[in-house]
This record gives sequence, structure tokens and C-alpha cells, in this order.
Amino acid sequence: MSRLRPRLCLLADEGGSALVEFVFIAVVVFVPLVYIVAGFSAVQRGVFASTAAAREAGRAMGTAPDAVTGQARAERAAQLAVEDQAVDGADVELAYAPAGAGCDAAGSYTPTLTPGEEFSVCATVTVRIPMLPDFIDANTATGQFVVERDRYIDD
Repeated sequence: MSRLRPRLCLLADEGGSALVEFVFIAVVVFVPLVYIVAGFSAVQRGVFASTAAAREAGRAMGTAPDAVTGQARAERAAQLAVEDQAVDGADVELAYAPAGAGCDAAGSYTPTLTPGEEFSVCATVTVRIPMLPDFIDANTATGQFVVERDRYIDD
């Protein structure tokens, strides 16, 4: 017992050091961890927003009576879809690609909305990472939706 008494006295002198260690660990580990989780959730939100925008824009475009009305409906549907994911509506861009082409070929094609026409709607959303400046917008997410117009449409 006599050997333990000096060691126990040394432990009594370290009162309050656990609080300092906890605060240090919280700052060094937890703060970056929370930022990483926030960054990944922002990227995932952008991916969800791009796929939802492409799907809703494709549905709006595919059911429109003409191409001009369809593009207006598609733009509004895409804005509503990205705003539902807490992304700014101005951060979405729509482009159209011919049947069988990927979103790399989108932009030069305009759907005519003829019966039986197939085309792809590509929605590109700018992903904003928290606490980064607005001029850093190189991160984008692209969603694609294939539209096939009904062959039997009353004109």
C-alpha cells in the first residue's frame, strides 16, 4: 500500500486535464469531421437534384403540346426539382441530346416533339461546398433522363 500512495498523489495533481484534452480532441477531430460530412452531403444533394431535375424536365417536355411550351415547362420543372433539394434554381442548366447519345453530346440538339421521338434530357447542377467562395464552382453533377414521346398522340 505504501507504494501506491505516491502514485495516487501524482494522479490527484492532474485534475482538470481531461477537460483540456477533450476540448483539444474536439477541435482537432470533430470540427473537420463535421465539415467533411457537410461537404459530402452537399455533393449528394447536388447529385439528387440533378437526377430529379432531369427526370421532371423530361416528363414536362415529353407531355408538352409543342417544343416552345415544352422547353418553358421543362425549365420550370427543373427549377422546382432542384429547389426541393435545397439547391438554388439558378444553379441548374438543361440540355438535350439525341437518342442513344450521352450528356457529352447535349446542347446542339433541340427536340421537335414528334410522335415516337426519343431524346435525352441532361440537367447539370453546380454543387456548392459549404464555406468555400462562390467563384469555386467547378464541381458539377449531371443527371440524364431518356424521354420517349408517345407514338399515338392526337394533334
